[in-house]
Amino acid sequence: MSIIYHQEQRIWTLETRHTAYEMQVSKLGYLIHLYYGAKTADRMDFLFEPYDLGFSPNPYELRTEKCGTPDAYPQEYSGMNAGDFRLSSADAVTASGIRGADFRYVSHEILPGKYRVSGMPSAFDRDDEAETLVIRLRDKAAGLIAELYYAVFEETDVITRAVRLVNGSEEAIELGKAASACLDLPEGDWDLIHFHGKHTLERQIERVPVMTGIQTVSSKRGASSHQQNPFVILCGREASEDFGDCYGMMLVYSGSHRIETEKEQSGTVRCVAGINDETFSWHLAPGEAFETPEAILSFSGTGLGTLSRQYHRFIRKHICRSKYMHERRPVLINNWEATYFNFDETKILHIAEEAKKLGVEMMVLDDGWFGTRDDDNSGLGDWFVNERKLRGGLTPLIEKINALGMKFGIWVEPEMVNEDSDLYRAHPDWALTVPGRDPAMSRNQLVLDLSRKEVVDWLYGALARLLLDHHIEYVKWDMNRHLSDIYSRDCPADRQGEVPHRYVLGLYDLLERLTKAFPDVLFEGCAGGGGRFDAAMLYYSPQIWCSDNTDAVERLYIQEGTSYGYPASAVGAHVSAVPNHQTGRITPIGTRGVTAMSGGFGYELDLGKLTEAEKEAVRSQIARYHEYYDLIHEGDYYRLTSDSRRLTHTAWQFVSEDKGSSLVSLVMAAPRLNSGPLRLRLKGLDPEASYEVVRMEIFGFEPPAPKNGRKVFSGAALMSGGFVFPMLWGNYPSAQVYLKKV
Repeated sequence: MSIIYHQEQRIWTLETRHTAYEMQVSKLGYLIHLYYGAKTADRMDFLFEPYDLGFSPNPYELRTEKCGTPDAYPQEYSGMNAGDFRLSSADAVTASGIRGADFRYVSHEILPGKYRVSGMPSAFDRDDEAETLVIRLRDKAAGLIAELYYAVFEETDVITRAVRLVNGSEEAIELGKAASACLDLPEGDWDLIHFHGKHTLERQIERVPVMTGIQTVSSKRGASSHQQNPFVILCGREASEDFGDCYGMMLVYSGSHRIETEKEQSGTVRCVAGINDETFSWHLAPGEAFETPEAILSFSGTGLGTLSRQYHRFIRKHICRSKYMHERRPVLINNWEATYFNFDETKILHIAEEAKKLGVEMMVLDDGWFGTRDDDNSGLGDWFVNERKLRGGLTPLIEKINALGMKFGIWVEPEMVNEDSDLYRAHPDWALTVPGRDPAMSRNQLVLDLSRKEVVDWLYGALARLLLDHHIEYVKWDMNRHLSDIYSRDCPADRQGEVPHRYVLGLYDLLERLTKAFPDVLFEGCAGGGGRFDAAMLYYSPQIWCSDNTDAVERLYIQEGTSYGYPASAVGAHVSAVPNHQTGRITPIGTRGVTAMSGGFGYELDLGKLTEAEKEAVRSQIARYHEYYDLIHEGDYYRLTSDSRRLTHTAWQFVSEDKGSSLVSLVMAAPRLNSGPLRLRLKGLDPEASYEVVRMEIFGFEPPAPKNGRKVFSGAALMSGGFVFPMLWGNYPSAQVYLKKV
């Protein structure tokens, strides 16, 4: 049993392999958070000691005793307007004007298996591992019931949380906030790690001290966004890759989000995560319920690296549903940077023929194949073939590519529409625009109103026809603008605050129907690159295009930030042309391959324009990638460097689950004079075993022959002493070392 209820003390203990999570009902019915950390043999109720604070009120029951204030209680789901002035988890107003919530315990139940969240992605229980705890709280004045759901995944050291808010009164309730999880931490020196960015520079690592006050990580863009990922880490000031307490909180949500952290007057810290309440409201009639997105919590007492690997395993095992999570995905080539909109059948076939010669397995046709689409000003929404470019439609092209022995994939952007399109001319009311206001335009396109069922139904029909009528084995699903001018002509005026979340529910409905109807299609998520890189999208697509920035050096930092919460198997990464189309940087093709060989591997250039030496490099890359595939997609990932922008180099390592093999990758981003050979301490190996260096390859630089020809080392030596690379310099050299246990 991973959930234990101690009836006499009214304490719940949630246990995983290495962690424990405890909470207790206080004498007044508050649900108190006691402890989350390394597993212990003791109950942890001794940690809660009520105390009073000046200008912080007491519960009515303690009005004369002054021996405890809700403003100092560590609460599992904080209320509002009831004496706790810290971050609230829920805000509600009844039709009669009662504001806030004072949640007290009502009941609980322990259930086998994993709860589900209606209409949204959530973790699933693949091996009957999970148990669910439901705790019901109620505010007696407003009649608002909060059902708190906890699922314990023992083997992966993860606890998921979600909330169902029920109107148990006889009048309407307006929700203004509905968080997914609240986590209170004790006084201490905490750091907040978050992953900020912009288009083409996503998930940059920033680590800042938790200050007295409120720090917010959020998006109100209608998407999880390039700017702030819905994932944060709270860790001890001293925490490193391999040491210290670290707490992760990740939302399984693709829309506007907010994660707030508050250090209050006594030094304790509260973190609240959920839908961004600035763009949210929800009407609850009597008896109706609202379900929040899920939050994934994990704790590591042995540093950031352990926390990352816990998330990686959990996402691979309990979030990604596609058969391609564990089935091998093809090495692909995408024509976008080779042709942009300027292509025809002859050009695409030429790219495919050259790619096939080098071992590429799939040809992906990007933007421009549909409607009247010669640039980004027209055609979105018209999902029929542009026969001026592709004579006879898609089928002849697909048949010719299949005849080469290659699979065929295609790009779509279903959520968008151009004003210059047949779809918009027929249904202008299907776009999100504010009456009487000219809409803001991005890429000269508007967003379709996916909060409307008829829009979702129409899109499903159009995309299903495309997949039924053609032998398409891969779909790249793009989203190239965020939501503004949010107004639905299908929603009453007093419920427009529901539209952003209803849009996300419509998106999930569309993806659910398509992935179920076409389970053999490999879906890849994309939103201008990594603008919707979140656990919810991984529920439908096992990989996401990590960034529109294909520069091999910039990708090092993007992929490093991504690795803190998401597995390498989720990362779409390609070798592109040089000078790079985003930065103008020139990097060796070997280094481009090393960087891209950390996820779903492919190419984004015209391979026919390469030199013979470069073509041979491509053949070698694809052969190595096939050899290392299981290591990269299923192995444990270790950052050998951290915050690499401050270093001369970036290095990372994959280790197989049985510790039988390992792949070490190193890229020199800024070689320096007189630096000497580089020594890296490896991680994750079996210290008692011996490992042979099966292959060490240097790219972009020809080093002198090593003086030490030793090829077998103990795991202990490699982890304690390290592996010494030859001195590397020049324009972005790189290296890969493949080790096998002997």
